[in-house]
Amino acid sequence: MGSLAQVARVEQLVESDGPARGARRLRLVTGGGLELDVLPDRALDLGRLTVHGVPLAWVAPGGFTAPGLYRPDDFGTSFGGGLLVTCGLDHVGSPVADGGRRFPQHGRLTAVPASVERAAVVGDELVVEGVVRQATLHEEHLVLRRRIRAGLGSTSVTVEDTVTNEGWRPEPHLLLYHANLGWPLVSEAAEVDVSSSRVEPDGPDAVGDDWRRVTAPEAGYRQRVHRHDLAPGTGRATVTNPELGLRLTVTFPTATLPVLYQWKMFAPGQNVLGLEPANAPAIQGRATAREAGTLPVLAPGESVSYGLRFDVDRLPGPPATPHPAGGRSSIVPPHHA
Repeated sequence: MGSLAQVARVEQLVESDGPARGARRLRLVTGGGLELDVLPDRALDLGRLTVHGVPLAWVAPGGFTAPGLYRPDDFGTSFGGGLLVTCGLDHVGSPVADGGRRFPQHGRLTAVPASVERAAVVGDELVVEGVVRQATLHEEHLVLRRRIRAGLGSTSVTVEDTVTNEGWRPEPHLLLYHANLGWPLVSEAAEVDVSSSRVEPDGPDAVGDDWRRVTAPEAGYRQRVHRHDLAPGTGRATVTNPELGLRLTVTFPTATLPVLYQWKMFAPGQNVLGLEPANAPAIQGRATAREAGTLPVLAPGESVSYGLRFDVDRLPGPPATPHPAGGRSSIVPPHHA
């Protein structure tokens, strides 16, 4: 090759139209079939993901927006989905009032632009590094340092985070990694598995629901959330689709991410499966977590590190090619000799 960029590269782009106009976008191409968007103006969250040409990440109806369109009291208008939305750093879950302040749904980190320090091919990896500073006068000063790595020729991506309290007082710290998966990976052919030690429904709509099952989009479907408590070690969640011949696996250390929330929203026009590792069983927010004695707190100067890895693998043998009249996806990854 005359240039490595023929097969693998990190492209730096700026959106020129629509609700994302003006926002930066980094496009990672590994040369192994994985292409991933990283969104610097959304706290270095992860956007669209394709592997062997198959889209795997869910995108919300409104798509991705520039952070200036973020509305704390209207979460759904600027929630773009994508492979990863980082929720926190001081609140997750529904909006709450706590200590005289109003905290928006899933916190405000995802609307904070990052300072990008590196975006390049380094050795045998594509690397993006940056800093996201969530700071308020007289209130919290929490700093997220993020590194995203993807190996040349691979279909895997790793997110490595360190959160530091750079303020002058102890601060509540809640973090939830909102991974969003969609069609064609999420279809009736898909199988879900989580390395749970215990599973509980979170809310009445999830009572009696089979958390492993993916159903066809259904009018009137009400979202269902399950809480997975994880044994010490490595947490693992997989979505396997034999029709596509693909499996997506999310792994993370349970020492810092001991809980996973599973979000099922199989309604027409949405059809999303969320896999959401969290640092505490606190989906109801910081006030409820404080009352339950489960609210993590960072002392001044204290840091905590997290890790999350996405692997996409082909299943052994060629995938079945469903007939278009059967209503299933006919998108299949290419197989090479």
